[in-house]
Amino acid sequence: MPTRVNALAVLAKAPVAGAVKTRLVPPLTSAQAAELYRALLLDQFSHLRNFHGAERYVFYAPADGENQVRDLAGADYAYLAQSDGDLGVRMHQVFTGLTDHLGHRNIVLIGADVPALPLPILDQAFASLAGAEPRVVLGPSRDGGYYLLGMNRPTPEIFAGMSWSHERVLADTTTRLDGIGLTYGLLPTWFDIDRAEDFQHMWTLAKTDSARLLSRSLHCLKDLGFWPPSNE
Repeated sequence: MPTRVNALAVLAKAPVAGAVKTRLVPPLTSAQAAELYRALLLDQFSHLRNFHGAERYVFYAPADGENQVRDLAGADYAYLAQSDGDLGVRMHQVFTGLTDHLGHRNIVLIGADVPALPLPILDQAFASLAGAEPRVVLGPSRDGGYYLLGMNRPTPEIFAGMSWSHERVLADTTTRLDGIGLTYGLLPTWFDIDRAEDFQHMWTLAKTDSARLLSRSLHCLKDLGFWPPSNE
């Protein structure tokens, strides 16, 4: 399939204290949370440069944050501003924008704080969307949400009126998909960094070949005094 059919979109914020990773405060301070988020961005953008199965986009926030995000991601991505509104509104805008204005069909969206996401998961996601029928693919995260959302056509029903940042986001989404009779697939479980307990999952990866993909994030946690975990 030509790459042009596929689009990989990353939601990212400029790493400004008080505006990112607020669920990690405490135990981190706002400045420390922004520092960690910056390290996560650097690791993520570096890692995704190795994925060549799609056109790559960064949807950045706030509206004046493009230069801050571009300085971290570099020339390997195209840059578009996120819309205003809650997470559902912003995600819907990603899918409609890439479909209606840029001509992509199979679109996968991830957050910027998904550590060392195995690239075969992205291959699996795009393969799942390649069929002729309308389809959604979800990557379940350990906290009950999802770290990845893919569609081969916009599906606004899974965004409107949703509540976010709780342990039933994935379940509520699949219930809506069942309700409208839309086929969906589930990818392997992974995680993002939203809570202090997610640091333990990073420590697990640090003992594997994935450690090099997390080098900046692990180094940041060590500098902040949160590494290694106290039980190690």
